[in-house]
Amino acid sequence: MLNSKSSIHPSAIIDPSAEIAEGVTIGPWSIIGPQVKIESGTVIASHVIVKGPCRIGKNNQIFQFCSIGEDCQDKKYKGEETYLEIGDDNIFRESCTVHRGTVQDNAITKIGSRNLFMVNVHIAHDCIIGDDVILANNTAIAGHVVIDNRAILGGFSAVHQFCHIGTSVMCGAGTVILKDIPAYVMASGNPAKPHGINSEGLKRLGFDSKQITQIKRAYKTIYRQQLTIDQAIDQLKNEKDNPHISNLIDSLQNATRGIIR
Repeated sequence: MLNSKSSIHPSAIIDPSAEIAEGVTIGPWSIIGPQVKIESGTVIASHVIVKGPCRIGKNNQIFQFCSIGEDCQDKKYKGEETYLEIGDDNIFRESCTVHRGTVQDNAITKIGSRNLFMVNVHIAHDCIIGDDVILANNTAIAGHVVIDNRAILGGFSAVHQFCHIGTSVMCGAGTVILKDIPAYVMASGNPAKPHGINSEGLKRLGFDSKQITQIKRAYKTIYRQQLTIDQAIDQLKNEKDNPHISNLIDSLQNATRGIIR
């Protein structure tokens, strides 16, 4: 169903079942498949393929040669109906690829809002990406990965399946992430190693010096006192009413692959 106030190039191919809201722009030679819903203000450039079932929210920018909502690369996938959900105000630069979920998980890949995915980023099946995340050029995210709000991954980073990257994490270019990264940690290397907390990023997010000092102290409890994860959690629980320390505790308690060391 096309809205008469949308701007659709004559060479674009739009499946009759697709729902295109008012104010959507679709460029030349793009293909919009069945069971796709695109909300108002989204701009799709030329040579983009969008495959459903998929919902794309408002005011997204999808640059040329992106593939959004394709079948996943998991060999267990047998054509089951699975989903992709994308929020608002995201930017997908050239040649990004995003795959739908699998029935072995929750059958959905889900992306929040205000994220920036630079050139050639890959987001695999069943990933959950929060809000205000930045994935730099050529970052590859394997299946079932969770990336929390405001995390930043440098170019050519790679994330192993089932890893969980906490809120406001910062990873340097070329980081290979094989285990979970707790909230606020700065990491780099192959494999990823912790290098303190993301102090500069936290300042930019409005954290004051007291809050940053509290997080630094918690980091030292986790990484500098030769404690097990359970022991570190026990020590940090005295500050669990602090929302930032609570985020760190959640990172540790929810770690299924262990944390980077």
